[in-house]
Amino acid sequence: SLLPASSGTVFVSYWDREYQSIPKMLGDQGYRTFSMHANKGNFWNREVMHKQLGYDKFYYYTKDYEIDETIGLGLSDKSFFKQSVPKIKAEYEKYGKFYALLIMLTNHTPFSDITEHSNLDLTYKYNKVDPETGEETEIVNDYLEGTVLGNYIKSAHYADEALGQLLEDLEKEGLLDDTVFVLYGDHDAKLQKSQYDHYYNYDPETDGTLNKDDPNYKEFTKYDYELNRRVPFIIWTKDNQQHTTVNEVMGMYDVLPTLGNMFGFESPYALGHDIFSVKDNVVPFPNGNWVTNKMYYDSQKGQGILIDKDALISSDYIDKNTEKAEKMVSVSNSIIVYDLINKIKESEEIKNGK
Repeated sequence: SLLPASSGTVFVSYWDREYQSIPKMLGDQGYRTFSMHANKGNFWNREVMHKQLGYDKFYYYTKDYEIDETIGLGLSDKSFFKQSVPKIKAEYEKYGKFYALLIMLTNHTPFSDITEHSNLDLTYKYNKVDPETGEETEIVNDYLEGTVLGNYIKSAHYADEALGQLLEDLEKEGLLDDTVFVLYGDHDAKLQKSQYDHYYNYDPETDGTLNKDDPNYKEFTKYDYELNRRVPFIIWTKDNQQHTTVNEVMGMYDVLPTLGNMFGFESPYALGHDIFSVKDNVVPFPNGNWVTNKMYYDSQKGQGILIDKDALISSDYIDKNTEKAEKMVSVSNSIIVYDLINKIKESEEIKNGK
């Protein structure tokens, strides 16, 4: 429930700090905690950092997986999941209740060789009418085939199939009966703005992109680009008793408080909120920008865009949220960069004479 560091990378530059984490707190409740990833253990310093975060075990790369099908960055998600399920079952049979983190690889930039593993049709089909004869002719264009955005869509489709396979395999092994499944994306697709320009302004007549002077041209602004970088967050259970869509804006720093409220743990250093009970949430970014249900605000430029077109925004509203975002960035950096949690604990021990 922190923000990314304003400088450097937490896993590489600040791995030796004290952190309150979900695996640590669930571990205190008697859960067996482990992480699984088919990439190298030293990539992003995960082998070290996952232990620091409280994971009992880290399954990774050729140490624990056979790299038998490679797509993009490494082992394909479908093979990764197939090989992971028996390991999860073994952990469950030995230790009982568990918390497992599985990090996918395939649905990740550069989406380079996904076309060989996806049969998703991205052709654009439409009927063109001859103005003189009235005769219709079906026109088929490749549209997104071979583009980065097209490959991303195929990659997302592949990830959806892989996740479906994972749930089916977990069900076959009896591992879904008392399990909460949480799906989230840790960052957006990293697509360039020009990819969206082509997507929104495709001209089937020329199989190209509309000119900005065309009356049908749709401008994809920098704000559209920023707001389009959202990632999924889904909490799912087999019994499917709860059907709730949270429309409140949220960030990744809200995940720990949300799951904590469900599973009975709490971090006094969490910056986020339980998304099921918070109203008028403010999600800050490391650069001081912020977003609410009402607007996205660029604090560097002093400009913003309304998300709720009917909202009335005052300068006080902007000033208050800008100050709140700056404070959260500052506190988060203090915890990460200056090891604030550890220093607080040391101060308390001195105070109590320990």
